[in-house]
Amino acid sequence: MKILVTGGAGYIGSHTCVQLIDKGWQPVILDSLVNSKVSVLDRIESITGHRPPFIKGDVRDADLLSKLLSEHSVEAVIHFAGLKAVGESVAQPLRYYDNNVHGSVVLMQAMQKCAVKTLVFSSSATVYGHAFAPPWNEQVPTAPANPYGRSKLMVDQIMGDMAAADAACSMTSLRYFNPVGAHASGLMGEDPQGTPNNLMPYLAQVAVGRLEALQIYGTDYDTPDGTGVRDYIHVTDLAQGHIAALAYAHGQPGHHVFNLGSGQGHSVMDMLKAFGKACGRELPYTLSPRRPGDVAAYWANPQHARNTLGWHAEKSIDDMCQDTWRWQSSNPNGYL
Repeated sequence: MKILVTGGAGYIGSHTCVQLIDKGWQPVILDSLVNSKVSVLDRIESITGHRPPFIKGDVRDADLLSKLLSEHSVEAVIHFAGLKAVGESVAQPLRYYDNNVHGSVVLMQAMQKCAVKTLVFSSSATVYGHAFAPPWNEQVPTAPANPYGRSKLMVDQIMGDMAAADAACSMTSLRYFNPVGAHASGLMGEDPQGTPNNLMPYLAQVAVGRLEALQIYGTDYDTPDGTGVRDYIHVTDLAQGHIAALAYAHGQPGHHVFNLGSGQGHSVMDMLKAFGKACGRELPYTLSPRRPGDVAAYWANPQHARNTLGWHAEKSIDDMCQDTWRWQSSNPNGYL
C-alpha cells in the first residue's frame, strides 16, 4: 500500500515513515521543510535500507496534491503537515488557520477528486477542555484554549462531516498527548528550529550545552512535587499507533477518534531527574512563577485505542530520556 505522508520529514512523520517501511508499506513524503530538514531522508534510508520518494511542496497546493495522489497510486494519507507552537498560534492566528485548517481542506478536496478514501490525521489533546480531571478519554468535552488547539478541533470536525457525507470515507483523528524520545539507533530525533517550546528537547539542549538551564514554570501546583504533570509518550510508540490506526481504519468507514498517550502522568521534576540519570549528571534549572493558561495535570485514558486497535504505549520515561540523550549527544546540532 502506498501512503502519502504530509509533513513526513518532521519529527513524528519521519519516525512513522520508518514504521511504515518496516510494515511493508510505501510512504511518499510531501514536506515544505519549514520545520524540518531534507537530510532526515538519509537517516530513514540508513535505518530501513529504503529511501522513500520525497517531494518538496506545500499541503495547500491543490494541483501538486492531486498529481501526487494520482501518479503514485496513493491508497491512504497520513496528515502531519501543520504548524504546532501554541504561543506562536496566539500571536499569529491567521497563519495557523490558513496552514492547519485551510491546508487540511485542500488535502481532503484533492483526496475526494482522486477517490482516496482513508485519512489518518495528527490531532492533539489540546482540543480538550481543561476544566475536567484526568485521565481524559475521548468523551471529555472539547474546549481548546488557543488557536493551535482550535485549528486541530476544526479539522477533526470537518473530518466528521466528510465521513457523514460520504459513506465510503474513513477519517481517523489521533489525539496525541506529549510526544518525546528518539529512534533507538540515535540516528533520528527531534530537531526544533530555534529555542525549543517543549520540555524534552529543551532538556536535551541543556544537557548538550546549547542552553544554560531548564526554566521550570510553577512549583505550587496541586501535584506530588508542585510541578506540572503531563502524559509523555515515546515517539516510536506514537508512530506504531499510526500503523495500528491505519491498519484498522483502511476500509472501515466513519469518523474514528483515538487518544494516543501512555495513560500515566509524570511531573517536570520527574523528567528532569530521569534525563539527569540518562546523561549521567544533574542538570541545572531555575524556578519561575506559573505561566498563564498552564494546567496543573493531565494525562490520557488510552483504553479505547487498546481495545479497538490493539495498541498501547510500551516505553518508559527512562527509555524516552535515554533515547533522546543518545540522539542529542550523537547529533549536538541536530540534522545538518
